[in-house]
Amino acid sequence: MSTAIDPLSALGPAAIPRDTAGIAAPNLSATRGSFSDMLLSGLSKVDHQIAEADSLVRRFALGEQIPIHQVTIALEQARISLELAMQVRSRLLEGYREIMNMQL
Repeated sequence: MSTAIDPLSALGPAAIPRDTAGIAAPNLSATRGSFSDMLLSGLSKVDHQIAEADSLVRRFALGEQIPIHQVTIALEQARISLELAMQVRSRLLEGYREIMNMQL
């Protein structure tokens, strides 16, 4: 089995991109992915947080020994995540409309 060689590291430390302070730049090849993958991942995280908060509320309502602060924190995290997702959606639609209204 062959292993891939990072072209920049093969050239030695002088070829590694550095920012203005001389610190090595982060490896972006590990974080590459399509824009749709990033959006789907974010939406699945939001969905998971909402489901987790819903589960905590149900368990608390059924009388399980769950601290109220834990339920409140989970609800707030889910609310903030959903609000952020809605803001991202609004910005994407705004950008799409702007591109569609451009003169060619």
